[in-house]
Amino acid sequence: MFKILKSLSKSLGGGKSAEPKPQAAPKAGGTLLDKVNKGAPAATKAEPPKTAEELCGITSKMPKDEVRAQLKILFRRYNRSASSLDAKTRAEADKMLDAIVEVREKHFGEI
Repeated sequence: MFKILKSLSKSLGGGKSAEPKPQAAPKAGGTLLDKVNKGAPAATKAEPPKTAEELCGITSKMPKDEVRAQLKILFRRYNRSASSLDAKTRAEADKMLDAIVEVREKHFGEI
């Protein structure tokens, strides 16, 4: 994108190229980006895997009709995503569809 803007500015500016201003040397403390990265942890801790109920947003206090409605909505959403061209979206949809089936079998019996 910057190459396009640079070429446009050259063509619109009548061939005059703006010379870049010399940058000041970084201070002894480093750049702002270095300071930000220094404060951040190197790697985030992996979260424990969620249960099928947690993935689907089902709680033990929900009545059966509310569970059925929630599963119905989730199934519609992720069944569409299962045929996506994006591999990441497809993988997430497959994971969620498996969780939906697991919750449904747990609450309503075998399919």
